[in-house]
Amino acid sequence: MRLRLLENYRFVLYAPFYAAHATGAYAREGLEVELLPPLGPGRAEQAVCGGTVDALWSGPIRVMKHHDENPASPLVCYAEIVCRDPFSLVGHAPNPDFRLAELARLRFASVSEVPTPWLCLQEDLRQTGVDPARLVRRNDGTMAESVARLRDGSIDVAQLFEPFVEEAVGSGAGHVWLPAAARGRTSYTVFVTTRERLAAEPEAYRRMVRAMYRTQQWLHAEPVAALAEAVAPYFPQLDRGVLARALARYKANGVWGRDPVLPEEGFDRLRRALLSSGFLSREVPFAECVDNTLAEKAVAS
Repeated sequence: MRLRLLENYRFVLYAPFYAAHATGAYAREGLEVELLPPLGPGRAEQAVCGGTVDALWSGPIRVMKHHDENPASPLVCYAEIVCRDPFSLVGHAPNPDFRLAELARLRFASVSEVPTPWLCLQEDLRQTGVDPARLVRRNDGTMAESVARLRDGSIDVAQLFEPFVEEAVGSGAGHVWLPAAARGRTSYTVFVTTRERLAAEPEAYRRMVRAMYRTQQWLHAEPVAALAEAVAPYFPQLDRGVLARALARYKANGVWGRDPVLPEEGFDRLRRALLSSGFLSREVPFAECVDNTLAEKAVAS
């Protein structure tokens, strides 16, 4: 039994996906999962809808947007893996009493590579009573460039994820002020396919979800060193110590779920951010975008 899984990006954040391959979780379910390289922006959804791949991992943001623009969209999330926002606000100097409202008077660099972290932070700011438009914000550089700007003092605070957080902290260029995971569950990365394919091949996807649940249990039971050892071959250029510390920070922040069920709470928190920012034009229903059937069965069994 075989499924073709499309990789989203090669990020440390996606360690559970690589661990499922590295630890043989799929093989123990009698399933062969072929990991296919990223296709580039906008092409992944087309590949799944067109049938050239069977599944991908993605942010629910892309499924919501697809449903927003195409009310008959066949895309559905069927297992959650990253359940909290993995980004952090990292400052040039220590600030143990940092409050989000302070951003309005600081030189700030937001993430330019992907949209979700800034869209979510905007909603956090609104909830604090701060208009995001008031910020002195740079979005003209990569996260690596933001680390360099923290180091030379040309910005006060940057929005980063791993391994850039660890590189900034480890080099003394930055200090973690606020992990976005602290806001609570915000659905961030899920398995996605079409409802038709789920109905046509339920056994293959059932095994896939069971393997991921097995991986989630293993990840939370084992020391971070075991996870680092398992996924290190996927990041050959990254220093093993940086990788291990980055993974440890993610685990401590509760970024990875303990089971594959996607709760409406996490979906709704993301949806509210996308609506308030204007990224979505309508409140796409949870039931249209999510099918927890296989995830709930995996947990029950």
